[in-house]
Formats: sequence, structure tokens, C-alpha cells
Amino acid sequence: MAKRTAQDIRRRNRFDALRCVFAAPGPVSRQEIAAATGLSFATVANLVAELLEAGVLREAGHEDSKGGRPRARLAVNAERGALVGIDVAETSLRGRAVRPGADGAARRAAAAAADRRPAAGRGRRHRGGGVEGLSDSTVEAPRILGAGVSVPGLVEREGGVSVFSPYWSWRDVPLRSLLAERLTMPLYLDNPLKAGTVAEMWFGAGREVDDLVVLTLRAGVGAGIAVDGALYRGATNSAGEWGHTCLVRGGRACRCGRQGCVEAYVSSRGIADTVRELDAESPLLDPDEDVVVTKVARAAAEGDAVARRSRGADRPPPGGGRGRSPQPVQSADPGTGRLGGRTARRAAVAADPRRHRGARATGDAPGAHLPAKHRAGQSGHPRSRHLRP
Repeated sequence: MAKRTAQDIRRRNRFDALRCVFAAPGPVSRQEIAAATGLSFATVANLVAELLEAGVLREAGHEDSKGGRPRARLAVNAERGALVGIDVAETSLRGRAVRPGADGAARRAAAAAADRRPAAGRGRRHRGGGVEGLSDSTVEAPRILGAGVSVPGLVEREGGVSVFSPYWSWRDVPLRSLLAERLTMPLYLDNPLKAGTVAEMWFGAGREVDDLVVLTLRAGVGAGIAVDGALYRGATNSAGEWGHTCLVRGGRACRCGRQGCVEAYVSSRGIADTVRELDAESPLLDPDEDVVVTKVARAAAEGDAVARRSRGADRPPPGGGRGRSPQPVQSADPGTGRLGGRTARRAAVAADPRRHRGARATGDAPGAHLPAKHRAGQSGHPRSRHLRP
């Protein structure tokens, strides 16, 4: 077991304090941060001093302290610059520039279509140009602090290498180095499962719990895992890669070369294939498999027979034999579970529009909750849930 150093502990404390400020509905005091995280006031004061000096936080007024000096209120410094997030998905490229802490989260969204299985050289150029175009168009935040790039498949994040991606037949592609030839900003490369889980830890359900599982359902499927408030990567950064676990023995061919994988049935392509098997002329079918998922979710909620059967509600297990169904949420026993990925979010909105009334038509809905016992704070600090409205 790796021994935690003083630097590791300080980094974790800084993460807790900063996440607390992000989670708060408005400016907070040092005393509130200490109460929400369980850290001592002296520790919080030192961390806040570092974050103020670095320009990450700013003072946003004062409040009466019922005797003594007025307490300073703290908020994220929106003027520091913008962060760029790039999702190199299996069939598309989407990016967003965000200025943390800005009113209305001043941002610019950009999406670019990509070939379903582009050639390696063309795919690299196409993706590099998409990132570059997004950074050039960010008018509201002239300073780009850095860009995070998520790439499906196995990723060696320290070296910025896409080790293997079955969707484009990439092997050992030095993607960060290729992007660095055109971009001057700091670049960070990771797997979308890990990136999505970190996003939930900072801005979503992970602010309330220490243990979290985020299931990502799109052209690929997988799970991101957080344990005791920290992202769990596994020995080779491949923890949660359950999409190629056998679900149906002797089942459909999967793009990985095996048969019966979870991805062959649960991904957007898998759902479209199921609809096609049930009714080759179904109006639910569409050239865009993400659209099929949205149609199926909406139609199933309305009682459509094909849609319900495609989701397994009214039909027996496919194939002659079934493998052990992977249960990442139950086996991990998290404080909460989230359903991530743009396709899954759009489907959640379509299936229950009243619940997601505030979601935009672009599909950027909040991740859907998965039922799980809520155990916020049992394995560590109570986190910043006390500061949420």
C-alpha cells in the first residue's frame, strides 16, 4: 500500500477546501469552510492564503462576526482565466471553454462532427484543429489556463499517450505531444470515465459524498469510481472498464473482436442494433445512434412495445446463455451513483422531461441519479453539503 506523504495530505486538504467554495451557493467564510470540511481553522486559513495569493480565490465582501474583525467572504476568482474541456468521443468531438466562478458560467460551446472511424492521421489533425478553434474563439476569457482532453480507450496520462483506442485503431499515439505542436496552453490527457467522475466530484453529485460511481453510456460504456473522496484509477489506469465484460455467452460480435460484451448491447450502437433486430422498419431507427437512444427512451416511457422490448422490459435475456451480468454500482457500494455521458443524459430528459425541465435541448442535462444508499461523509469529512441550498 502506498504511503501518504505530507504533500499528499496537503493536496487533499486543498482539494477539499477549494471544492467547498465551488459547491457553495455564494461566497463563504473561512469558518464555514472549516465546519464543512472538518479541517482545523488554522489549516483552512493557510490554504486560503495560498489560494488567494495564486489568484484562484478572491475576497467578496465581509460579514459581521458578532464581535471582533469582520469575516471575509471568499469566492472563486472568475477573472483569473478560462478552462477548456475537450471530449474526443467515439463518434464526435465536443468542447467547451468555461470561466469558473463567472456569473452564468460564461462559456462558449463548440461541437464538430467527426468520422465514425477516422484514419489515424486524419483523426489527429481533425481533433487538433477542433481544440485550436475553440481556444481561439473564447472572447470572454482571454487567458486560457489549460485544456483537459478526454480520449476513450486506454490512456497513459503522465506521458499524454493514447495507448489503445478500438474505435479508430489507435495504438501508442502521442496525442498530447501532437496537440502541443499547435497549442501553447498546458494540456492534460485522460480517459472520459475518469474525467467525468472528476467533474461530478467538483461540480455534481460527488460534492455530497465520499464514494461515487459514474456509469457512462454512449458509443462506449464504462464506470468511473471515486473512493473516500479520491478518484480510483487501478494499477494501469483502467479501473471501471467493464464495457468488454461478457454479458451474453456467444452473443453479438463486439468491435473489440470478442462476442457478447456489455458494449455490444448497452451502448448506443447496441441499443440501435436491438431495435433493428426487433423491427427493421421501426420509426425509432435513425442514422445517428444517439438519436435512436433518445427516441427509445421517450417511446418506452409512452408504452411503445418495441422500445420497451429493446430495453429488456418485456423480453427474456438474449442469446442461448447469459454470462455474469456486471453490477459496478452494487459491487462498489457507493454513496451515490450517476448516469453520465451526453447520450444517457439526453435519454434521461426524453424519458422524464418533467424531472429535467431545466435541462437545455442540447442534451446538457444533469447526470441522472442511480438508486444507492446515501452515505455522505461516513468515510471522511462531511464535505461541502452543508453549504448547498
